[in-house]
Amino acid sequence: MTIKETLTYRDIAEIPGLLEDFSARAGELKKAALRSRKKTVYLAGRGSSGNATLFAKYIWETSAGTITNFIHPHSIFEAVRPLDFRGQAVWAFSQSGKSPDIVACLEKLMRWGARGVAVTNEADLTKNPLARLAGRHILLSSSPELPVAATKSFILQLWSVLWTAQVWSGCFLKTDFDDTIALVRRLVPGSRVLIPGPGAAARSGRALFSKVKAARMIGFVGRGPYNAVADDSALKFREMAKAHALGYSAAEFLHGPVGAYTRSDFVFLLSPGTELPEDLVKVRRALEERGTPYQAVFQTKGKFPFNCLLTDIEMKLLALDLALARGLNPDNPKGLKKVTYTL
Repeated sequence: MTIKETLTYRDIAEIPGLLEDFSARAGELKKAALRSRKKTVYLAGRGSSGNATLFAKYIWETSAGTITNFIHPHSIFEAVRPLDFRGQAVWAFSQSGKSPDIVACLEKLMRWGARGVAVTNEADLTKNPLARLAGRHILLSSSPELPVAATKSFILQLWSVLWTAQVWSGCFLKTDFDDTIALVRRLVPGSRVLIPGPGAAARSGRALFSKVKAARMIGFVGRGPYNAVADDSALKFREMAKAHALGYSAAEFLHGPVGAYTRSDFVFLLSPGTELPEDLVKVRRALEERGTPYQAVFQTKGKFPFNCLLTDIEMKLLALDLALARGLNPDNPKGLKKVTYTL
């Protein structure tokens, strides 16, 4: 199987057009994008959708003046007395709209007075209990996502977060969205597209790829919105390539996890620009002290935080490459399902 024969690659190849389509419908967010009178929201999601809520927290609090809180379903299910959610807006992220715990959690919160918003990739409401329950539905796309690993739907969740911030506060420019689509369109046809750094010639990175393939453990470290990209990159490496991979914020990594990394491991440092920010410089120093191989992934193009999408796609293509190099089926990994029925 070649990379372009995989369903996952086909999904990634659709991303530019789907971003364009969502942008054309972004005006609909003015009605669906709820927040409380005090400009607060609550978020719920599992897996990649949970990583998207982390991205939302960073974007909405730093750019849209909106306090963003996380919902942990277990706390809601085990609450010994009703919690007062009157006037609050709860956003539930789910690719399929079928995650039982997210549906049940939103249902209970709405009984306690919350208003719901569903963010899903399922247009058919007869198959989408979350959207039916919420009554307000932000549709990511009408293009079904069949592989287990969420690629295009995750990118679209990030896109919906950026557009929501724009609707709420006008914090971005229209050209930010247009330019990002153009950059993604140029990026997607590639594979092994690691960016080696400012001034370096483009190269396939085969030596680097060999190190990643041989690594006992792979870490991804980012700060701010790139923390969400780090978390989801690690998830894709676990799902598609059967890799022991973990994502961290820069601060979290230095608070202990770095101690587990050795010469047999590998770490990606996800930079939002052409240089490492100071906290990632500290991570680099710690890795060098331990002799742990690492690679800084720079973004020489694109405006922060929109360039998060570029790094995310690069990492997903690399995970796809790694899966194929290991003789794995990245579309349907053993032991995993597209919809995980947890409660």
